[in-house]
Amino acid sequence: MTQSYLSGVACTGAALLISLTSVHAQDGHADHGHSHDHAHHAVQDVKQLVAVLTPTSGNTANGTLIFTAKADGKVEIVAEVSGLKPNAKHAFHIHEFGDIRAKDGTATGGHYNPEGHDHALPDKAKRHAGDLGNLEADAEGKAKLTIVVDNISLFGKKNPIVGRAIIVHVGEDDGGQPTGNAGARIAQGVIGIAKPE
Repeated sequence: MTQSYLSGVACTGAALLISLTSVHAQDGHADHGHSHDHAHHAVQDVKQLVAVLTPTSGNTANGTLIFTAKADGKVEIVAEVSGLKPNAKHAFHIHEFGDIRAKDGTATGGHYNPEGHDHALPDKAKRHAGDLGNLEADAEGKAKLTIVVDNISLFGKKNPIVGRAIIVHVGEDDGGQPTGNAGARIAQGVIGIAKPE
């Protein structure tokens, strides 16, 4: 290669770098502080999360859960699930990992419990952050439930749930130790950011 050719390549590369830097700055991304602030505010502006449940291997349970941040700091959870055993109670919990790769739901880990409490039903103040109690299916295997809890947050300092998982179990959560004796996992879903309505 000639020296003049190499010099031309170097100049072209430098010009391209300057050009990209200029565009980056014009887009408002050059100031890293403002970029992070913008991302922080965007997350804080999110008021709803959603989990779409899909059945684990050999099961039919499916549905959605909507998590809405309330003005008083509590979280409202609206669950609509079908494909359940008719006229039966089914435990549902927030689990620690948003990993639904295992066909039996076990990659989601155990109940989300950052405070280290014993397992309990939602009427107990001290319980796993993931302890949500039971869904009650009707004669068609469908369940609807709305509950409001004060021991979690969407993104906040108090037990944030975004990116974790929801598990529905084959049986009822009886409040027993260590996890309510609810049996196998029949549906799973990751808790993610909901599209604004």
